[in-house]
Amino acid sequence: MPELSRFYGIIIRMFSEPAERHHVPHFHAYYGEHVAVFSISPVALIIAFIPERQLRLVEAWAELHGQELLSCWQLLEQGRKPSPIAPLQ
Repeated sequence: MPELSRFYGIIIRMFSEPAERHHVPHFHAYYGEHVAVFSISPVALIIAFIPERQLRLVEAWAELHGQELLSCWQLLEQGRKPSPIAPLQ
C-alpha cells in the first residue's frame, strides 16, 4: 500500500487494486496501532479507531490536499504509482 504522506506520527496510505473496482475514493490514516479511513470527496470519516487529535489533523490535511488525493486515487486505479503529498506543517 503506497505511502502518500507522513506528519506528526501519522502515515497516510492508499490501497492499490487496479484489477478490481474499489469502493468510493478513500485513504487510510495510521497512527501507531490506530487506523482511520476517510472518503476523499467530500472529506468524511468512514471508520475510525484513532485518537481525536490525530483525527482532526488528518481532516485538516485532507481538506488542503483534496485534489492531490483524487489524482493519487486515479493513478492507482490505472495501476500507476501516486506522487507523494506534502505533510501538514
